[in-house]
Amino acid sequence: MVQKYQSPVRVYKYPFELVMAAYEKRFPTCPEIPVFLGSEILQESKSDDGAVHIVERSCKLNVDAPRLLKKIAGVEYVFFIQKNTVNWKERTLLIEAHNETFANRVVVLETCSYSVHPENEEWTCFEQSASLDIKSFFGFENTVEKIAMKQYTANIKRGKEVIEHYLKELISQGITFIPRWTPPPATESCISSTSTRVNSPLSCCFLPSPADKLDADYIERYLGQLTPMQESCLIRLRQWLQEMHKGKIPKDEHILRFLRARDFNIDKAREMLCQSLTWRKQYQVDYILQTWRPPSLLEEYYTGGWHYQDKDGRPLYILRLGQMDTKGLVKALGEESLLRHVLSINEEGQKRCEENTNLFGRPITSWTCLVDLEGLNMRHLWRPGVKALLRIIEVVEDNYPETLGRLLIVRAPRVFPVLWTLVSPFINENTRQKFLIYSGNNYQGPGGLVDYLDKDVIPDFLGGECMCNVPEGGLVPKSLYQTDEEPENSDHIRLWTETIYHSANVLKGAPHEIVVEILEGESVITWDFDILKGDVVFCLFHSKRAPETSRKEATSSSALTAGDNMQLIDKSWVLGVDYSRMESPLVCREGESIQGSHVTRWPGFYVLQWKMHSSLPCSGTSLPRVDDVLVSLQVSSHKCKLMYYFEVLASKDFRVFRAPHESFWRVFGSRSFSAAKHTRSE
Repeated sequence: MVQKYQSPVRVYKYPFELVMAAYEKRFPTCPEIPVFLGSEILQESKSDDGAVHIVERSCKLNVDAPRLLKKIAGVEYVFFIQKNTVNWKERTLLIEAHNETFANRVVVLETCSYSVHPENEEWTCFEQSASLDIKSFFGFENTVEKIAMKQYTANIKRGKEVIEHYLKELISQGITFIPRWTPPPATESCISSTSTRVNSPLSCCFLPSPADKLDADYIERYLGQLTPMQESCLIRLRQWLQEMHKGKIPKDEHILRFLRARDFNIDKAREMLCQSLTWRKQYQVDYILQTWRPPSLLEEYYTGGWHYQDKDGRPLYILRLGQMDTKGLVKALGEESLLRHVLSINEEGQKRCEENTNLFGRPITSWTCLVDLEGLNMRHLWRPGVKALLRIIEVVEDNYPETLGRLLIVRAPRVFPVLWTLVSPFINENTRQKFLIYSGNNYQGPGGLVDYLDKDVIPDFLGGECMCNVPEGGLVPKSLYQTDEEPENSDHIRLWTETIYHSANVLKGAPHEIVVEILEGESVITWDFDILKGDVVFCLFHSKRAPETSRKEATSSSALTAGDNMQLIDKSWVLGVDYSRMESPLVCREGESIQGSHVTRWPGFYVLQWKMHSSLPCSGTSLPRVDDVLVSLQVSSHKCKLMYYFEVLASKDFRVFRAPHESFWRVFGSRSFSAAKHTRSE
């Protein structure tokens, strides 16, 4: 594989002629560069007018390689051929170098240029590019490549330091100005012709437009300290985007984030970035801050918001996750709205980073998130909610890499390790290393929040003096939950093609049923549903026969078309013969949330059934109460509504969740039916 390097534009705030005088002091030897042992001029020529001066040298270098490798190669030193072409009229120097030693095994090419700064003719710009191609080297190709790249990068910035050293030496000797070249009057026409002929390749082919370049000072000021190879990766990926990408070119800090996420592997970073750019274009994410307006419910119950900055100048986002009703938000708003809101937070975070970069005069490329887990309980481990969270994490990780500088988690309860076990595998390793977790009150005092936040920024609910405007949250009213008749805003482009919940109508005499095929025993069926209207009876059946799908058409004029019930158990089937009841009927009242699971014993077809509940006693030994009759009459003229979710897990996968669910049942009350367990919450 060919290794390549491209430097940013490095600027010397000195005239070109003075920089050239400093450059010439590097020859024939340069004590400031230990690996450079000396040089010898092979040939030299000048144009008639003296404007163009060409020098070709043989340079002797000492390579810091293992003694054994040098012995195998049979050389102690390596030699390079360097050709310097200086054009005093155009004020440019082109340096071209290639290796002479092992030229048939290793190909090293280097091109450097000095030129006048496009905006200040009293300054000088320097650029450098190189490539290394090791074809074969006695079986030590990888070793030689590592040695060569290590030594090359170590001497890149050293080169600028050497020039600055000799510039200071010249100035200390009283040499602060060297006059520019002027053409001899008698040969002006000849000079013009000669210089044009020599300069054309340099000016037209080698030097790109100044607007396409990155300045080293700009990188340090706005992007931070980068190694030479990191700078090279940024410049090369940026150049590729300018040449090949037909859409909007992202900002440099955005490109840099993707390079960091892929450890500066250009191919992997380019693939990740291009996928993200396509995603942004497809869903118009660039305009989300202008188009997205959070619903009032989200503003009231979403317990997160921006809050000043940390000690490093990073924007600070506070999330009171323990106070957030994630289940209620998912059911009331849907996944799409939550994802849109999270994307807007990330877009706002990037915007605030840019503002803080300008405000504090140093690169701010990430933000800090403070997560308060006070109030976190097993309700937050509701499986569909965790799945929605994992999807959001996946979208953020793919499209906003390296935006989180630090995550401070405080007041982590005992249940937190369970949530962390579920979530952490989906978080990038580089991101996980930025997590700091405090249980109880360990966040107070030295080593806690005061190490990262100024005291006047710590929010009041964590013992600080700063009033925090982050909403306190609370339970989302069930009356605000969505059904299929109340879809999410259709004007928004969906970012996911699937949804967690389904809704159904249960009519009198027409239950709603879904079938789950189990191919092997010891699987686990899990379910979660909410009764939005009316009372229903839930039951689970098993059959070896596959039920035939039959949708019950609603004949009532008041029936809604969305969420019609589905009947699977044929009326001709006999209970105990064609199918078996696996669980006792569970009466579910309006407003209740039910979660449960069943460990299957046999393969076959399992039917989850919801049917309308009648409070009238089926026994003829007692008369119905008047209240029961009134309720029955009221319910019979309406259908029941519910939202449900179900999933099938292999038993080995379910073991991870079973222990925490059992703790949940003990805390909130439980109903146990042989192999199934249910939890109900108001």
